[in-house]
Amino acid sequence: MTAGSRGDVAPFTGLGHALVRAGHEVTLVTHGRFAPLVAGSGVGFHPLPVDPRAELESERGRGLHRSTSGVGKLLRVARMARALVADMTDDLLAAARTSDVLLLSASMAPLGHTIAEGLSLPSLGLYLQPVAPTREFAPPMLGGGSWGAIGNRLAGHGVELAVEQVFAPALPVVRARLGLPAARRRGAGRRARERHGWPVQHGFSAEVLPRPRDWRPGLDIAGYWWPYDRERRLPAMLRDFLDAGPPPVFVGLGSATVPDPGRVSAEIVRALRRAGLRGVIQSGWAGLAADGPDMLTVDEVPHSLLFPETAAVVHHCGAGTTAAGVRAGVPAVPVPIQFDGGFWADRLVAIGVAPRVVPLRELTADTLASALVRATREDRFSERAREVGARVRAEDGTGRVVEAVGRMA
Repeated sequence: MTAGSRGDVAPFTGLGHALVRAGHEVTLVTHGRFAPLVAGSGVGFHPLPVDPRAELESERGRGLHRSTSGVGKLLRVARMARALVADMTDDLLAAARTSDVLLLSASMAPLGHTIAEGLSLPSLGLYLQPVAPTREFAPPMLGGGSWGAIGNRLAGHGVELAVEQVFAPALPVVRARLGLPAARRRGAGRRARERHGWPVQHGFSAEVLPRPRDWRPGLDIAGYWWPYDRERRLPAMLRDFLDAGPPPVFVGLGSATVPDPGRVSAEIVRALRRAGLRGVIQSGWAGLAADGPDMLTVDEVPHSLLFPETAAVVHHCGAGTTAAGVRAGVPAVPVPIQFDGGFWADRLVAIGVAPRVVPLRELTADTLASALVRATREDRFSERAREVGARVRAEDGTGRVVEAVGRMA
């Protein structure tokens, strides 16, 4: 069970496929618009009614751009999610009633764990971000950084409480429907999960983020989970473009939206040309576009096929795109926009595969061109990217989860 943007869903398609190969019957429970992602994987699909793209493009969703701080954006998206949770509850319950084990993303954990409790089902957390509080860094959903050891941990608990509040209206109703006693106080579910050492596997690599030393037992880093890709070759037009010149730079903002796509697209094109680089521009939910013999605009293309053929990747630092760039072994120029993007952007700089962070609000032709020149011409970034990429490709993140599910089943 997962909810959110494409990046919150795609990694679970490959993980589900691995579980199918291990002999399990698997159903992905998420927004209906993502049903095509499981085609051919052997994974079943149970749709949820909310369309995340429509919500982001609504007046309520566009309000996210009016918040400049991580806290402000988190509060706005929490209010959005709180209004939508009730719409998904019936489908989550229906899917759970035909299941033996529930595997829950961080966005579904509070509600999913309650459903599992009510149906006496084992459950496991599958998180794409390090959600548990730690002294070592501030909460990723607030952009990362550090507020000091005490501040980091307090902020982590604050974010956990904010997420619990998203589900506060729905949980009493679900508990009553499943015959569970009413919770005595707010946050009781979170405390119960901690008290019982509820297991969580994290779908990122310790090469990118080592396990925090103050995490409790049961919070494990499995390694990345890669999306299931039906396509085995790139589209002919893209293949021809790649073969017609030196490796281009990929630029994409994934499922992020921007207030002025035309301006952002123009700055990106000017930056690429100023740096003497060709570009593959992914339109994405931001609606980016470029034209000319040195530029190609594409829609959805498997990152696993395209990224290894690029000189560098410029992206919004969602967890999935960050993973794909690291796996490909090419340098990055992070352009974080919201939530955990700033956190993963900082990690790419920290491990030496990116020269600097270029936040969207600072993106101009000059700032992006300068970062691109460093990323593509200073050997230390490409050498480090190849080294980290080789180590990440050698990991078996899905295998760790398959073993954990096998023990539960």
